[in-house]
Amino acid sequence: MSEYQYYEFVAVDRPLDDRQLRELRALSTRAQITPTSFVNEYHWGDFRGDPPVLMERYFDAFLYLANWGTHRLMFRLPARVLNLETAQRYCDGDYVSARPAGDHVILDFQSEDESGGWVETGEGWLTSLVPARAELATGDLRALYLSWLLSAQSGELDDDEVEPPVPAGLRSLSASLSSLADFLRIDADLLDVAATASKPLRVADLSEAVVARWVDRLPEREKNDLLVRVIQGDGGGVRTELLRGLNGPAGTHAGHRTVGELLTAAETHRVAREREAERQRAEERAQRELAAATAREKRLETVARQEERIWRQVSELIDTKKQSEYDSAVALLEDLRAVGERTDRAEQFERRVQELRLTHRRKPSLIDRLDRAGLGQRSPASAASSRSR
Repeated sequence: MSEYQYYEFVAVDRPLDDRQLRELRALSTRAQITPTSFVNEYHWGDFRGDPPVLMERYFDAFLYLANWGTHRLMFRLPARVLNLETAQRYCDGDYVSARPAGDHVILDFQSEDESGGWVETGEGWLTSLVPARAELATGDLRALYLSWLLSAQSGELDDDEVEPPVPAGLRSLSASLSSLADFLRIDADLLDVAATASKPLRVADLSEAVVARWVDRLPEREKNDLLVRVIQGDGGGVRTELLRGLNGPAGTHAGHRTVGELLTAAETHRVAREREAERQRAEERAQRELAAATAREKRLETVARQEERIWRQVSELIDTKKQSEYDSAVALLEDLRAVGERTDRAEQFERRVQELRLTHRRKPSLIDRLDRAGLGQRSPASAASSRSR
């Protein structure tokens, strides 16, 4: 099977300058490079650059996807908006990690699926995931908790390890966080179980009056520093920090469940969910079967009242010599057979079918359909009984 690798980097807080663009072009002559992005796909060979190094020097987000089952995502955030120690409480292992990089913190998430599977493209994934970085920067720790769940389901953590602080809002993930859970392939049952201990997300009041009062209370020096950063191209980062200050500290509460308890609860949840899904499928099948049986009864009542008209309709359909009309004719004959069996006129029905077969014996497609429907032939059970005698 051909291989496929997709690399995408994005500069969020500020665009790349000309020098940086030249340095990136030296790494790849075929990559799509702009002041805010670097994208490359490989169907053979490999990328010469080192993603962690490129994240340190140039970019704020990185996504890698390979058709043998590897998904990797990195975010770089200013240390002033994401405390390294806080991040490492959630990200400490081979699959998820947090490390310092100058005045930034780099988060590295990786999901492996040994079953692999062909993927057409990685395009679009990072666009849906980048907003999760902004949410992290405003103090929303749900992305970090999702990464901890990834470590738990990957077997990296001991069963007796206690979960980190549980952020609010796990039961109402944003679109970007839902994409993150999908990209990292976090077990849905584990997430559902973990979310039961999560408090509702507090919605900040961002009305003009509230925002104006809060801004008015900011120290003059801080306002000036923020304006300088906006002029220098860090408008997105400034907005994120302001929202962080306006919203207040992230809503979390101490976790108390162990990895083992969560995994066991997730398995119990999975069994119950699958059992309920099967019950619903069985109920839906029963409803469909009842509806079909009811419709058939009404149809057979009509056939019984209009039997001769139905026989004429069968002949008209056959005379069209169209394959689809043959199918319709056979369906009507099956209804006529059922009516004959109910009214003790099965032999009369068989004689009429034999006459019909004789009349149209030179229509092999029709005869084949009649044979497959058992019309005008002895049933397999009857034939077997006859042979046994």
